[in-house]
Amino acid sequence: QVQLVESGGGLVQAGGSLRLSCAASGRTFSWYVYGWFRQAPGKEPEFVAAISWSSDTIRYSDSVKGRFTISRDNAKNTVYLQMNSLKPEDTAVYYCAAGASTIGISTTRYDYWGQGTQVTVSS
Repeated sequence: QVQLVESGGGLVQAGGSLRLSCAASGRTFSWYVYGWFRQAPGKEPEFVAAISWSSDTIRYSDSVKGRFTISRDNAKNTVYLQMNSLKPEDTAVYYCAAGASTIGISTTRYDYWGQGTQVTVSS
């Protein structure tokens, strides 16, 4: 079992930055693939970024590529999402997820989920 707690969300103006954190506890952190997803009101969950256990494989959605950076610190059992050049369309609840299989963009590849943190970008 893995417990995930996100933090770092908030209200920011367009063009600003936020860094989300996902603190993991429970089973061995470093064995898992971690991903970030987001869900805007009335929309399906959307893949944002994912990182392999060794950080040698990273994927981003086209909508955030070049603006967002995912990273992990296995010593601190924490995954980060640095979000720069934020746009109003980035507004959503952001979720951290952990999975025991290979890196993927589908929600079905992840077994554990955090409670989410709200990110609101004003224009």
